[in-house]
Amino acid sequence: MGKNDFLTPKAIANRIKAKGLQKLRWYCQMCQKQCRDENGFKCHCMSESHQRQMEIFGQNPTRIVHGYSEEFENTFLEHMKRSHRFSRIAATVVYNEYISDRQHVHMNSTRWATLTEFVKYLGREGKCKVEDTPKGWFITYIDRDSETLFKEKMKNKRLKADLVDEEKQERAIQKQIEIAEQMVVEGSEKTGVEEESKPKVLDRTNAEAEKIKLNLLQSKKKAEADANRESSKLVFDEGNDGNKSGKRKHDGGEETSTRNASVLDELIMEEEKVKEKSNRKDYWLFEGIVVKVMSKALEDKGYYKQKGVVRKVIDKYVGEIEMLSNNHVLRVDQEELETVIPQIGGIVKIVNGAYRGERAKLLSIDAGKFCAKLQIEKGLYEGRVLKAVEYEDICKLMQ
Repeated sequence: MGKNDFLTPKAIANRIKAKGLQKLRWYCQMCQKQCRDENGFKCHCMSESHQRQMEIFGQNPTRIVHGYSEEFENTFLEHMKRSHRFSRIAATVVYNEYISDRQHVHMNSTRWATLTEFVKYLGREGKCKVEDTPKGWFITYIDRDSETLFKEKMKNKRLKADLVDEEKQERAIQKQIEIAEQMVVEGSEKTGVEEESKPKVLDRTNAEAEKIKLNLLQSKKKAEADANRESSKLVFDEGNDGNKSGKRKHDGGEETSTRNASVLDELIMEEEKVKEKSNRKDYWLFEGIVVKVMSKALEDKGYYKQKGVVRKVIDKYVGEIEMLSNNHVLRVDQEELETVIPQIGGIVKIVNGAYRGERAKLLSIDAGKFCAKLQIEKGLYEGRVLKAVEYEDICKLMQ
């Protein structure tokens, strides 16, 4: 067996050493050769092949560095798109994953001297969302793929169409309420006019007890006095009848007012039923609400029953949760989350049901029925009080 044969111990040891990553400062990008130590790198730099490559580099160094920089940027972003498309992650973690490939373009051959410079460049160009934190630089990939942009555009279009349909439905219901109120008012006025136009019965119970006397020899003055007395009695009787009819009219007004209130209550209940049917969904996550993590799989890591804020909703059912205790970001399904109820007087978000998406103030809590009393703060229904909203349909809003 020869000295440099494939199966000699030295050849096997060399292959094992070559498999692993070596130090980047002993890598020649022009020759794409990795040296194991400083002496090997020095010998390589003195070789004829390296000298020829350096002559080529000296003819147009700017163009070659620009080409390596572009290739490094494209492969780095491609790795981000594949592995961490929707995540906020440390830049050092992504870089370590990227350089695990032995054939990657090394940063010492690009125009960026450090990883920090490269991360700042990505933030300036708008290719990644960059954050400088005490724990280091964090980056989030910004997806500008044409297919993704088209899906986002269609999603926004559907949301706008749903909002337009809801507004049309609300306008129609409001118009029906106004027509019903107008009809009720017209009906009450008509009943009042009919009661006033009814004929009145003349009640002369006192007059029947009196005897009518005819005295032709009576003087003219006495006859006139009798006539005045009779007319005064008639006037007082009519006054009594007027009081009775006034009472009847007042009673009728109370009946019409109670009837008006019942009609409005029925219309409001119908409106809420329609909204409940259209707004009740099987997903309830909203950005900015405070939730509690109930996943027992995360109990070992200390996140079980810990609270966090929903920073982003992914595909309606998954939320990116920033934990309040340590600012760590988790991606959790809504099935493993629970709504949080604030103290009385706190602000909540209605996450499901008839008034889905509305911002309200917590007035009181009924612990026996697991429901709360709310007052809507903004929007079309500002000031409306909701007497019984289930705990599952409301969630604390982060101020």
